[in-house]
Amino acid sequence: MPEGHSPSITRRLHPSEATGRWTGARHGLPKAYGQTDLVVLGIGVMIGAGIFSLAGRQAATMAGPGVILSFMIAGITSLLVAFCIAELSSAMPASGSAYTFTYVIFGEVWAWIVGWALVMELLLAAAVVARVWSLYAAQMLGDFGVRLPEPLSGVVGQPEGFDLFTLLILVLLTGVVALGARIGLRTLWIIVIAKLVAIGAVIVVGATHFDQANLAAIPAPSTPIKTAGGTLDSPLLGLVFGQSTAFGWFGIFAAAATITFAYIGFDVVATAAEEAEDAPRSVPRGIIRSLVATTVIYITVAVVMVGMTSYDKIDAAAPLASAFRRAGEGFMVHIINIGAVLGLTTVVLVLLVGLTRVIFSMARDGLFPRPLAKINRSYHSPTRATLVIGGTAILLAEFVPVLTLESLVVIGTLFAFVAVGAGVIRMRRTMPDLPRGFRTPLSPFVPIASIMASLWLMVNLQVITWLYFIAWMAFGVLVYLLYGRRNSVLAGGQPPLEPPAGLRGRHRR
Repeated sequence: MPEGHSPSITRRLHPSEATGRWTGARHGLPKAYGQTDLVVLGIGVMIGAGIFSLAGRQAATMAGPGVILSFMIAGITSLLVAFCIAELSSAMPASGSAYTFTYVIFGEVWAWIVGWALVMELLLAAAVVARVWSLYAAQMLGDFGVRLPEPLSGVVGQPEGFDLFTLLILVLLTGVVALGARIGLRTLWIIVIAKLVAIGAVIVVGATHFDQANLAAIPAPSTPIKTAGGTLDSPLLGLVFGQSTAFGWFGIFAAAATITFAYIGFDVVATAAEEAEDAPRSVPRGIIRSLVATTVIYITVAVVMVGMTSYDKIDAAAPLASAFRRAGEGFMVHIINIGAVLGLTTVVLVLLVGLTRVIFSMARDGLFPRPLAKINRSYHSPTRATLVIGGTAILLAEFVPVLTLESLVVIGTLFAFVAVGAGVIRMRRTMPDLPRGFRTPLSPFVPIASIMASLWLMVNLQVITWLYFIAWMAFGVLVYLLYGRRNSVLAGGQPPLEPPAGLRGRHRR
């Protein structure tokens, strides 16, 4: 019996159907990214909020100088996963990233679950960063002495409720993504270069005020954290062991789990695989090189920041700006603000690109409405999917207090990381002869380490984050049962989209 009529728990996508069926098809994406472009794509999405908000906040409230170790832990965890994603993307260079990998290796049900987690991760991340962008943009205007008209002052730079700047940045970048990958890529290059110049200035000027004494000792664990939400706001690991403390090793690992938010993005590079030249080789290199470069930049900025100011004197609301003011370098505040606005702009841009590709792939497979898989003939881009995603991100950012849900982005990312690590192990056993442009070193030890590290970071997230995540995934299972299970291409609910002649009539395994 063809797999199109088999139960969803067993039907899997054939590797050749994950990629080859779209070559030259109307529902395939055109080539747009070279190897260097992929590195810029990764840097564009990873360098932003982590440098201009997370490092200082976690140093002041959770880890002290140990925040440098937190960045290293998060970076090493991400690198382990990056090796796994690099191998899978080199074997299956399709736009769906972890969703497509899971579809081929584990089957449709697990692919839907991973894809649903990716949707949560990328959509919520775009909304969160757009809000943060508005806060920085308003701060930048204020520091430059620009006064907004009175009617606008209450709707600009707001952490909750309607915000004009949040709306404008999402509308603008949704339009850029909808116009096609090449236009978005040119925009990305310009902004990333300007952002790196600003970060370089922060490192050079900050290094002149470095005091090694500020890095001398990691503070001892404080009294248990008391939060407004009680146990719901406590890390799950702390709840299990009956303790939840700031600073010390508990604080360092708790900070590392949150800092993982800064590294999300190297997995987004894999969503561009279908549009990359020589994808089996260029995508793994783009993923690993962008992550290594980003990790070095993050740690360097964190060292400079903590070295400038003792952890107990850091202003968690504006760590870099306050550190430079205290050092008598007030002009650097403007550089930081400009760099933050530019950095967060690229983060939102690449997140929208990645989410569009995931939704596009899931719609192409029939798990989301098929019209979302249509390529605009003028712009050679999934414009319809982009506009739907942009509109949803706007509604989420404007009407939901997204800044309080930041940790959901992290748990969605880590969940996908676990699936990727498991995917490498299983693929080595079930598809050993599948061509690969990159192989994860020391397998299965690296994939197992990536799984364990990701799970460790997950249990350091708050209990309330786990409850929200479970609720989201339960809702996703319901959506699959009511729609995706019946409308899937493999279930026969939708006809395949213009497969090349060589694949017509082939049964799916």
